[in-house]
Amino acid sequence: METNGNILMEKYEVGRLLGQGTFAKVYYGRNLKTGQSVAIKVIDKEKVVKVGLIDQTKREISIMSMVKHQNIVQLHEVMATKTKIYFVMEYAKGGELFHKVAKGKFKEDIARKYFQQLICAVHFCHSRGVYHRDLKLENLLLDENGNLKVSDFGLSALSESKRQDGLLHTTCGTPAYVAPEVISRKGYDGAKADVWSCGVILFVLLAGYLPFYDANLMEMYRKISRAEYKCPNWFPPEVRRLFMRILDPNPNSRISIAKIMEKSWFRKGLDSKDTGTSAGDIEKRPIDIDAVLKPSDCDNIAPTKPELAKPTNLNAFDIISLSTGFDLSGLFVSNDQKDEVQFTSTKSASFIMSKLEDIARLLRFELTKKDQGSMRIEGSNDSRNATLSVDVTIFEISPSFYLVELTKSSGDSIDYQRLLRQKIRPALREIVWAWQGEQQHTTS
Repeated sequence: METNGNILMEKYEVGRLLGQGTFAKVYYGRNLKTGQSVAIKVIDKEKVVKVGLIDQTKREISIMSMVKHQNIVQLHEVMATKTKIYFVMEYAKGGELFHKVAKGKFKEDIARKYFQQLICAVHFCHSRGVYHRDLKLENLLLDENGNLKVSDFGLSALSESKRQDGLLHTTCGTPAYVAPEVISRKGYDGAKADVWSCGVILFVLLAGYLPFYDANLMEMYRKISRAEYKCPNWFPPEVRRLFMRILDPNPNSRISIAKIMEKSWFRKGLDSKDTGTSAGDIEKRPIDIDAVLKPSDCDNIAPTKPELAKPTNLNAFDIISLSTGFDLSGLFVSNDQKDEVQFTSTKSASFIMSKLEDIARLLRFELTKKDQGSMRIEGSNDSRNATLSVDVTIFEISPSFYLVELTKSSGDSIDYQRLLRQKIRPALREIVWAWQGEQQHTTS
């Protein structure tokens, strides 16, 4: 970090690490002049440029500058050096809502309070032509007073992103929260897709678990596409009726945000000030995005080769053909004996590639990069001199979700299974979300 000791640009004292991702770290900070607590997101500019995310970063800054609302994490200012970008944001002392609901479901009035704040924030975003597209519990924070704050606009889209058909077409989001029309890749209304995600969040708050979940990704997508879920017996009738309208697989008949806000269940206990349209007390500072991300700063950064930055795109039919849940060979060969396995991951494509390269070095295997998002690791087995080759292909399901396929291209199947079981799978544990076809959910 470009700091003098623990002081950033003579303006902020930088403290403990709050969290980190592939390209960024978030630190606790304090404004030296006002004493105000802040969160400082530090982005590695070189990494962002290499994987082609500079435009996405610009869009995130632009969007966060537009959405000034009491239930949205506020962006105070953006600073940059030649190597780092700094987002100085509102500090949410209460942490992720996810951690609270992980301890157990909420009482109806508490769940409704958070849902009211979420809907008001999303309604405000939509009024500004902003669609979040990655609404989930992990992106909902709480301030010191327990008020909800929507965060992470990295996958958001603006209304001008629509094509001529008036729809968005980028498949993105988190699988368990994503709307069925987003999966279908036929185009979708960003507002209606956000409504669906809000419905999934409300379900988790009231039930303590996700409405659509399966360790097999395709089985989960099948449940989502048909809206196959079951309300617990403690859900009151009016809540059940609301879910029928929100978790409607047909976006054309799905309820709108405005209609949700008219429902008597939603309005119960709602203070008129809770539907405020902006965070007027927050100083609005214009951010010169081009000055922050000057192209000249990036001229000497060589782009990464395409295969690392852009994995193979996958449409719904590709996913089905790759899924063990739809693979008829399972009728004849057990999962333990197959020469082809797949797993899903929420890590970035470049992070997955890096991990696989580490495994190849650990095994003393040669690594050859092939087409986009694919590679081959090849070497001799420990017990014999027979050559074993494994082809690896990374498929992008969404910008935050990947399917990785490992296929034995040559060598003995028993050697391959032993290597997979004893070396490869344990080494991959930190990046695997779930092995396809297995009823075990692995988080990293």
